[in-house]
Amino acid sequence: MSDPSKDKLPPAIFLMGPTASGKTDLAIHLAERLPADIISVDSAQVYRHMDIGTAKPAPEELERAPHRLIDIIEPDQAYSAAEFRRDALAAMEEISACDRVPLLVGGTGLYFRALLYGLSALPSADPALRIRLEQEAQLRGWGHMHRRLAEVDPAAAERIHPNDPQRIQRALEVFELTGRPLTELQRGQKEPILPYRVLKLARAPRDRETLRQRIAQRFDSMLEQGLEQEVRGLLGLGLTPSATSMRSVGYRQMLHYLLGEWDHDTMRERGIIATRQLAKRQMTWLRAEPEVNWLYDEDGMVNNRAFKLVRQWLSSSP
Repeated sequence: MSDPSKDKLPPAIFLMGPTASGKTDLAIHLAERLPADIISVDSAQVYRHMDIGTAKPAPEELERAPHRLIDIIEPDQAYSAAEFRRDALAAMEEISACDRVPLLVGGTGLYFRALLYGLSALPSADPALRIRLEQEAQLRGWGHMHRRLAEVDPAAAERIHPNDPQRIQRALEVFELTGRPLTELQRGQKEPILPYRVLKLARAPRDRETLRQRIAQRFDSMLEQGLEQEVRGLLGLGLTPSATSMRSVGYRQMLHYLLGEWDHDTMRERGIIATRQLAKRQMTWLRAEPEVNWLYDEDGMVNNRAFKLVRQWLSSSP
């Protein structure tokens, strides 16, 4: 039985899925056939000048179906889940006010969780604690600090690269100040607080090997399109390897190659492996998310099935 209070809320659609699953194509198909406007839910596509490695929609695709929250900050800037929630809610309100449906598309699970459940307030930085953590890192190395993080917050350690001292330090700081893992605090509430009636769609192949092959093909396509030149251009703009944006999958591996630490074959192999690991984490989160309507490629006619599902759901709105 539906909740009458939820039935009165405006509608919103979540289109989720692992990387390389075809979300963009499906989103554009739906946007062209429904009174829906797309909002990107991607922690890498927010950056300007980062097009190839983020698989950003091509200019002709954006002309067909504009995406909000793409190209909104410079690559040397930081962008948090809390900022995404603020910006996404503002965009959703604008879209709903025009009697259209927000269509949120992407693979960043943290952003979807922040939007649905909110984020617990995190403690402010503690200068004395930060100095102590930095001194420990100088003495024992950031690899040791990352292993220490894995003991208290395995999910954060999996998400944060061992060569990312800023985020390792912050995660350890939060744990020492609160006694609770950063991952737990970032989950926010257990019940949704988003003031929308949400239809959750997830696109993915049922066969894991199919997705693995797609990821390899897409990474090779990025290399052919000029990922190396794109990263060289970012470095030419003054971006440093420690920038948050450069820790994105694909960019991080290309940096190792450009810095002479890996050869080209190693860079390609590590980039594909890292992307597959990202997809695995995305699928793990999606399978745990309630009320998801799965759109498996093997069932065929994905676009048509999605459109019929959304149209039926919208027609049931009060």
